[in-house]
Amino acid sequence: MHMSSMDHLILVLLSMVVAFLPRFIPLRIFSTREIPQWFNEWMKYVLVSLFTALVVKDIFINTKDYSFIGLGYLAKIVAAVIVIGVAYRSRSMGLSVVFGLIAVALLALVLPI
Repeated sequence: MHMSSMDHLILVLLSMVVAFLPRFIPLRIFSTREIPQWFNEWMKYVLVSLFTALVVKDIFINTKDYSFIGLGYLAKIVAAVIVIGVAYRSRSMGLSVVFGLIAVALLALVLPI
């Protein structure tokens, strides 16, 4: 089945709506209401939790067969420790990412990745 240019346009427009609504609706709802303090405290941990889950999966799980690697990716483990130190000292996500990328690139030259 071949898609026409009108089908492509409809697909792009629907994709735009699907991407826009989950961002717009909460913004619209919460812009007129006061957000409880407990919710703000709880939300501080969401980004850290998601970031940690992604990093831990990348370091310790082989994504080809989803098996536990352990210390198989030593360069990534050492880089993660460096990033934890930079993040703790600087409190900067951007600086942590830059140091992590540099650490992985340099450590991959001498350690398994």
